[in-house]
Amino acid sequence: MPKLRGEAFWRETLRSAHYVVAPMVDQSELAWRLLSRRHGAQLCYTPMLHAQVFLRDANYRRENLYGEACPEDRPLIVQFCANDPEVFVQAALLAQDYCDAIDLNLGCPQMIAKRGHYGAFLQEEWDLLQRMILLANERLSVPITCKIRVFPEIDKTVKYAQMLEKAGCQLLTVHGRTKEQKGPLAGVASWEHIQAVRKAVSIPVFANGNIQCLSDVEECIRKTGVHGVMSAEGNLHNPALFEGRNPLVWEMAEEYLEIVQKYPCPLSYVRAHLFKLWHHTLQVYQQLREELAKVKTLEGILDVNRELKLRCQEEIANQKEGEKPKEGLPFFHWICQPYIRPGPKERCKENGASGTEKGVRGKRALEEEEDGNSELLSKNKQKKKLRNPNKSFDPSLKPKYAKCDQCGNPKVSQC
Repeated sequence: MPKLRGEAFWRETLRSAHYVVAPMVDQSELAWRLLSRRHGAQLCYTPMLHAQVFLRDANYRRENLYGEACPEDRPLIVQFCANDPEVFVQAALLAQDYCDAIDLNLGCPQMIAKRGHYGAFLQEEWDLLQRMILLANERLSVPITCKIRVFPEIDKTVKYAQMLEKAGCQLLTVHGRTKEQKGPLAGVASWEHIQAVRKAVSIPVFANGNIQCLSDVEECIRKTGVHGVMSAEGNLHNPALFEGRNPLVWEMAEEYLEIVQKYPCPLSYVRAHLFKLWHHTLQVYQQLREELAKVKTLEGILDVNRELKLRCQEEIANQKEGEKPKEGLPFFHWICQPYIRPGPKERCKENGASGTEKGVRGKRALEEEEDGNSELLSKNKQKKKLRNPNKSFDPSLKPKYAKCDQCGNPKVSQC
């Protein structure tokens, strides 16, 4: 039977999915996908997988895709990062029997993607991308899809999307930010770019960016005409986003932890999910935040979760009539709700600096230094400097490590 393409693929294989959980490194694992599906998600992506590692490492395949069979985890799209057509296709061939499509990551904007030469740092290499998609479209039994970021220019973004469609891409997810828009500099995603792409291609299009609640999803579909909407951070803070509900945090946390006991995953994933779910509450109970950061077992995480629940229930019992949420939150901190990332000016104010100060620093400080702006040090490096005043962070003084022939990262004994 020939594989379905374009609209037919979206309608029949993906069951006309409108509500989509994004591929999130170490965060869209099986347990979280199942929780999201229970609460309205119609399609999920795996975390981004490295094609080269997936190809050579049987343990990596088993941990990320070949685990316990779970029929309810469909439809499912497996996402790979890659920069070599043959490696990408060989990895995809090993994954295609476990999913409904293979996605090529062309959207990751992080420094690790720049070093590894993948994600959004391939968006200028159209010849390479054409070869990768053409080969995958020719040899895979499932469709090939792509997730991209936009260029500043709408015209160039449209041509980029049309090139990917012509090469064989059967569905396109458009994140309406450029690769420079990340962390505290993320800003607002451009739905205008997404709308232009939707009008210019004949394949299905998903939108990504600015999604914090169900009304955002509905507005995005109305304004851009896309087939579906993908959520990442909004989903992490409220897995019931696609239901249009704002449940009690402990309900979602307890349900997720119950699934984890059936479908285990690394403790770091679980801890990260609870940090997101309990984000606003952990600003109130700093000691429990520290305990969650230090805990070494799933049982320990369950204990912290129970303690957070008890503290919140005590607060509710002691609430005064007419009391309103603090810190400008739309709901009380024990209710699932969005986290609005501070912009550059707000972050400067948090750090006690002027919004116009030249050295705006934030979560991505290390990346900026590696790009040549080493005028100021990140908080982490400032602490190291206090402990050792003679320590130098000059990249030219770093020891040079041999690179792996296959992946380009520093060579280790397993290579």
